[in-house]
Amino acid sequence: MTTFTVQHTLFALGSFFSQPASPKAVQAPQWIAFNQTLAEQLQLPADLHATETGLGVWSGNQVPDWAQPRAHAYAGHQFGNLVPQLGDGRALLLAELIDRDGKRWDIQLKGAGPTAFSRGGDGRSAIGPVLREYLLSETMFVLGVPTTRALAAVASGELVFRDQGGVPGAVFTRVASSHLRIGSFQFASLHGGAEKVKQLADYAIARHYPELTKTAESNRYLAFLHAVAMRQAELVSQWLRVGFIHGVMNTDNTSICGETIDYGPAAFLDVYHPQKVFSSIDRRGRYAFNSQPAIAQWNLARLAECLLPLLIAEHEQEDENSAKSAREDAIAIATRVLDDYSERAQALWISTMGAKLGIEQPHSEDDSLIQDFLVLLQSHEIDYTQAFWQLANELTDSSAAGGPEAPAVNLFAEPEEYLAWRQRWLQRLEQNQRPVANTISAMRSVNPALIPRNHRIAEAITEVEEGGSLQRFYTLLNAWKTPYAMPTSELAIELYQAPSKEEEVQRTFCGT
Repeated sequence: MTTFTVQHTLFALGSFFSQPASPKAVQAPQWIAFNQTLAEQLQLPADLHATETGLGVWSGNQVPDWAQPRAHAYAGHQFGNLVPQLGDGRALLLAELIDRDGKRWDIQLKGAGPTAFSRGGDGRSAIGPVLREYLLSETMFVLGVPTTRALAAVASGELVFRDQGGVPGAVFTRVASSHLRIGSFQFASLHGGAEKVKQLADYAIARHYPELTKTAESNRYLAFLHAVAMRQAELVSQWLRVGFIHGVMNTDNTSICGETIDYGPAAFLDVYHPQKVFSSIDRRGRYAFNSQPAIAQWNLARLAECLLPLLIAEHEQEDENSAKSAREDAIAIATRVLDDYSERAQALWISTMGAKLGIEQPHSEDDSLIQDFLVLLQSHEIDYTQAFWQLANELTDSSAAGGPEAPAVNLFAEPEEYLAWRQRWLQRLEQNQRPVANTISAMRSVNPALIPRNHRIAEAITEVEEGGSLQRFYTLLNAWKTPYAMPTSELAIELYQAPSKEEEVQRTFCGT
C-alpha cells in the first residue's frame, strides 16, 4: 500500500525565505508528457497521474488542498555580477513529497504565472525550453548524472511573447531534492545576516546532510561547506564525462545538494573543443566546457563567504586583535576546503577520464595520455561522444567501415598521430588486471553511445512550434532511455551520428 506523504518544511522557515504565490490558470491545457515511473516512485495518487485531475494540477489550473504554493527567494552572481534579489520569477513550489524510499522531493511548477519575484515578467514558459528541460533532465538521469527530474509537461493553449514573437506556451513540473542554491545563502546573508544564514544552514544540514547534525556546532558549518564542495566536485566530473555544458553556472543555478538544475542554454559537445560555449549571452566564455570545475570552485567561494560568520571561533572576542584573528582563522579553514575541492576535482578527472579510456586503476601519471587524446580530438575536430564510444571497438575484431561498431581510427582522416597515441594506450591497458572483454564492458558503461544531441532537440522544438507535432519529441524521449546500448536499430544509428556542419547548433537560449 502506498502512502502519499506531503510536507512543507521550507515554508515553515517563514516568509523571509519564500513568498506565497498562486498559479495563473491557462486557457486550454493539453498533455505533452507525464513521467509514470517517477509518479509511482513519488507515490502520487492515481488521480494525479495522466488524468483530467492531473492535467488540472500540473497545468496550474487547480491548486489541490495539499499544496501551499510559494516562490523561493534567492540572490546570485550572474556572469560574475551580484544581483541582490532574484527569486523564483516563473516557478513556484507546491509542496515536498516523501517517496517510497523515504527520500524528500520538492515539486515545482515552472511557467505557471508571475510571482513576487517576476520583476515585471509574465512568469510563463515557452514550449521550447520545456521540451528541452524534459529531454535533458530525463536523459541525464539515465546517463547516471545527478539531476532534477521531469514529472510532467503540459501545453498551455496560449502564446507567450518573447523576442521571436508569439510562441506556444507550456507548464513544466520539476522534481528536485530541493531548490536550495548557493544563491539562497547569498540572499540570507545580504538581507538577514548571520542569523538567517544559520537558520538556512541548519535546515540544509538537517535535510541534505543529516550525518552532520552529530558534529559539534563549532565544526558543523565547516563540515557542511566541505560536503557541498565534494558533491560539486562529483557533479562536475560527471558533466565532463558525458560532454555536458551547463551553460549558465551562476550561483543561483548551483544546487547545494549536488544536482544539475536549471537547463536553460545547456547543451552537449559535438566536436571536442575545451572552450566551447553554447549560451547566447556567454560572450566571454565564462562557462565554457573546461572552465566548469574552476567556476564551481568560484561559486563555492561565494558560499564560504556567506558561512564565514558561522566559521569564526565562538570564543570571547575581548578586543579588536582577537576578532581579527578569529576572522583570519575562519578564512584560512574555508580556503582549505576550496583547496580540498580542487584536489578532489583533479583526482576525479583522472579517475573519470581514465575509466573512459578503459584504464582499470587510473593515476596521476595517466594525465598525459588522457590530455594527448583530447588534443588529438580537438586538432582533428573529432566528435567527443563517438571518439570514446568507438575507442572500445579498437579492442574487438570489428572491421566495420563506419558507425558505432567501427574502430576509432576511422574517425581520423589523417590517422598517423592517432595511431602513435593508440600504441601508447594499448601498452597502458596491458597493466589492467582484467580480461579484455571486461575492459570493453567497463568502457561501454561510462561512455554513452547516444546523447541528447543539440540539433535533434532543435528538430523536436521546431516541429512543435511550426507544425504542432510532438512526434519527434516522443521519439527522442524513448530512444534516449538506453544511452549505453550498442545502437543497432535504424533510429539508434541515426541518433548516434554527429551533426553535419550545417546541422550544428552554435547557440542555445535561456528559457525566460
